[in-house]
Amino acid sequence: MKIFPAIDLRDGKVVRLLKGDYDKMTVYGDDPLAAAKKFAAAGVEFLHVVDLDGAKDGETPNFEIVKSLASESGLKVEIGGGIRDEETIRKYIDAGVYRVILGTIAVKDPDFTSRMIGCYGEKIAVGVDISGRNVAIHGWTEVSEISVDEIFAKLCRDGVSCIICTDIAKDGAMEGTNRHLYQELSEKYPVEIVASGGVSSMDDILALKSMGVYGAIIGKALYTGDIDLAEAVEQSEEADK
Repeated sequence: MKIFPAIDLRDGKVVRLLKGDYDKMTVYGDDPLAAAKKFAAAGVEFLHVVDLDGAKDGETPNFEIVKSLASESGLKVEIGGGIRDEETIRKYIDAGVYRVILGTIAVKDPDFTSRMIGCYGEKIAVGVDISGRNVAIHGWTEVSEISVDEIFAKLCRDGVSCIICTDIAKDGAMEGTNRHLYQELSEKYPVEIVASGGVSSMDDILALKSMGVYGAIIGKALYTGDIDLAEAVEQSEEADK
């Protein structure tokens, strides 16, 4: 199983939100590249980045930081947050980003999302953020009428290679991840699933691995020290052998 350390960007800083609430934000550093290099030293291959400013307004205010992460960290960077047109997708890919994550646009314009999957293949992933059983959009500030099953089924028909699925109720809460949800989704849908939200212990990581989940995003637990990244990488890789 792949381990994805997370960097959430707001105003150029490394932050974490509690359950997606912008008013409950903790700043963990003002040098995202230094944080990424520390992750790389622990042996990871990927870096999950979310532009929280972009997620709210649909712009790319942290683009230069993301570009530096892609070119200087030594990691394969995936970026999400406010990516709602092909120009932005192309901009990130040209900057060296490994994979672009579509979120709100997958709900608002599924035809566009389908075309982008067709055009860019594995360079496109979709972030499905769940509140209850429905998909949240616009930086988790709205809950749509689209259910998790509806969007997963549609994306699989469109040929998406990877879905990053976040249970908002678990995100940043350090209460463990929603194992039942990921077990259900991994059994029902033939797609690489990356689990996000509440991954806060080695038990979570090994449980997800045992389900056949493709990857796990670790956020707050890295910054609090509850998970040692090098150990997480070692144990997830050992489980693959």
